[in-house]
Amino acid sequence: MAATDSLALFTGLGLSEPKARETLKNAALSTQLREAATQAQQTLGSPIDKATGTLLYGLASRLRDTRRLSFLVSYIASKKIHTEPQLSAALEYVRSHPLDPIDTVDFEQECGVGVMVTPEQIEEAVEATISRHRSQLLMERYRFNMGLLMGEARAMLKWADGKMIKHEVDMQVLHLLGPKVEADLQKKPKVSKPRLEETDKTPSKNMENGEPACQTLSLMEQLRGEALKFHKPGENYKTPGYVTTPHTMDLLKQHLEITGGQVRTRFPPEPNGILHIGHAKAINFNFGYAKANSGICFLRFDDTNPEKEEAKFFTAINDMVTWLGYTPYKVTYASDYFDQLYAWAVELIHRGQAYVCHQRGEELKGHHSVPSPWRDRPVEESLLLFESMRKGKFAEGEATLRMKLVMEDGKMDPVAYRVKYTPHHRTGDKWCIYPTYDYTHCLCDSIEHITHSLCTKEFQSRRSSYFWLCNALDVYCPVQWEYGRLNLHYAVVSKRKILQLVAAGAVRDWDDPRLFTLTALKRRGFPPEAINNFCARVGVTVAQTIMEPHLLEACVRDVLNDTAPRAMAVLEPLRVVITNFPSAKPLDVQVPNFPADETKGFHQVPFASVVFIEKMDFKEEPEPGYKRLAWGQPVGLRHTGYIIELQHVVKGPSGCVESLEVTCRRADAGEKPKAFIHWVSQPLTCEIRLYERLFQHKNPEDPAEVPGGFLSDLNPESLRVVEAALVDCSVALAKPFDKFQFERLGYFSMDPDSCQGQLVFNRTVTLKEDPGKL
Repeated sequence: MAATDSLALFTGLGLSEPKARETLKNAALSTQLREAATQAQQTLGSPIDKATGTLLYGLASRLRDTRRLSFLVSYIASKKIHTEPQLSAALEYVRSHPLDPIDTVDFEQECGVGVMVTPEQIEEAVEATISRHRSQLLMERYRFNMGLLMGEARAMLKWADGKMIKHEVDMQVLHLLGPKVEADLQKKPKVSKPRLEETDKTPSKNMENGEPACQTLSLMEQLRGEALKFHKPGENYKTPGYVTTPHTMDLLKQHLEITGGQVRTRFPPEPNGILHIGHAKAINFNFGYAKANSGICFLRFDDTNPEKEEAKFFTAINDMVTWLGYTPYKVTYASDYFDQLYAWAVELIHRGQAYVCHQRGEELKGHHSVPSPWRDRPVEESLLLFESMRKGKFAEGEATLRMKLVMEDGKMDPVAYRVKYTPHHRTGDKWCIYPTYDYTHCLCDSIEHITHSLCTKEFQSRRSSYFWLCNALDVYCPVQWEYGRLNLHYAVVSKRKILQLVAAGAVRDWDDPRLFTLTALKRRGFPPEAINNFCARVGVTVAQTIMEPHLLEACVRDVLNDTAPRAMAVLEPLRVVITNFPSAKPLDVQVPNFPADETKGFHQVPFASVVFIEKMDFKEEPEPGYKRLAWGQPVGLRHTGYIIELQHVVKGPSGCVESLEVTCRRADAGEKPKAFIHWVSQPLTCEIRLYERLFQHKNPEDPAEVPGGFLSDLNPESLRVVEAALVDCSVALAKPFDKFQFERLGYFSMDPDSCQGQLVFNRTVTLKEDPGKL
């Protein structure tokens, strides 16, 4: 049928011309709609009215099992199905009953066929609904939620036409309240909703900058909630969009016999880079969903591209999954299944669903590539050529194996196998052809009997090929579910761009603490519990989520506040001599590891006649409101029970302050000072690395925001190294990744660069308060 004829047919169904033209761009939808309209016209023997046309369009756009098209069109054309609720019920019925034949008696009962809802019934249902809410309606008038009335009336009359119910609601409300007045146009005042409480009932914590940390359901609770939306194992066919075949029910039966009805997920990273914060959400979702539903999760490496894979990435990925607190049921590799995948590719050719193509890579790019001239080559010829590909008789790029399907995004005949003369890290030189993601992913899921194939939204366009390939080979077909990615502002996580940052010397490596790779966050001192809590706080969303880094940092503070013992360190030391020190030798001071909970123990630090304080904690000429050490203004030394008072300032030749001489007295022997400051005595020297954001703009990859590219947006103050900081001796035996709160400075973690006699600490996050105001 010509495009002009199809356009006329579709507008005749009641579609607007722009909607009809948009429909014509979708080949599968337009073909199905033409078939439905043609059959309906033949049944009716007259033009199709708009109401019937709307139902036919709804049928064509939502029906996945095309075998049922003729059956359902006959019911619509004969007016046995004449409302949207009936159509929705019919579509649900055929989806959940994929086997032939359909029990028409049961079908008609479930879909309300023959049920007539009279205007009198609608009037009575709406009147009863309004009566239940009459007092609230009179009080709130037109600010009342009219959708509630609609919903209750529809619940009473399942098969009633929604438009008729709405019209009746509008009429009866107008009769009760009269026309709208000016007060009815004002917005309804907002009522604060109670927050969801965490399952552990922990008290609410505050976010950075005074923002409240919204309490959320724990990740496990959220994931158990997701189970209400997802299909049960073995009920894959109940999922919208799932494609069934005559073999589906037998395959699902075999699947249940193998799995025992167990939930099975997988986390399938490519071993060609380091995991980042977005992967943390994927790990939590895949492993967490399985755990929340007493299932299992595989860690499967998608190792189908030997050119980019390195052993260090396999190790690092496995380490990060373990670090986040998850243990895979089994670690597998796509390469474990190369023999089976090859055998299935041969079978796909035998079935006429794949062919060997010689178009070059540049010809295959995009969504409107030229159709392959080799698409209809004989099966025997493709079999011989595919065998030649396996035996290394083609150069790279000279031949590919392509599947015969059109994907949801319009891309035609995706590649299943390509030639690559690169030894594989596990299979060596056995193969010179390797399968692609589009071919491998769903089949590996099938082999491992995955029940829920959870992936990010960008893979939604591959869902059609996922179902198509499993069904084309008559193997068990899992269900793909998509969720939104997690990204952060002020961050770059692309593997290629991180390599550019390393090459430019902007960062040291993948684990540079300014990056948002998981190895970098671990090195900076972020606890895995904090990352998991952040993922729970973000929630399981379908939409892509871009979060502010300070929200992640707030989760870090929440964990470290309860787990990082206190110590004292001085970044810019100023020497202070106590001229009347009360002892001939140093005193031992007991410092609580957690001042808010002294049951967690103490550590001991020396307190001698020479101490070191922060330079910023002394001013000869203080500004108004300054509370620390100054002339005539004593301060307390934390944990000592002593107060010091300035007596003499020692300056060098240049006039800079070199040291102070002070006297001390017991804190309980006089007036309480305005402030207590931290200090160290007989300290250890250490290096401290202070980190800020790596980029200056929220979206460094956005050319509108950063025209010069992300490398031009680097923050020159993102790293400051303090080489001669001082820290108290309580950290002397610390190991890499041990975490502390340096009082009044922030949370710090020992860096792996530390060695005997040279400690190195990374600042993980600052404290909530500005230390300059203490």
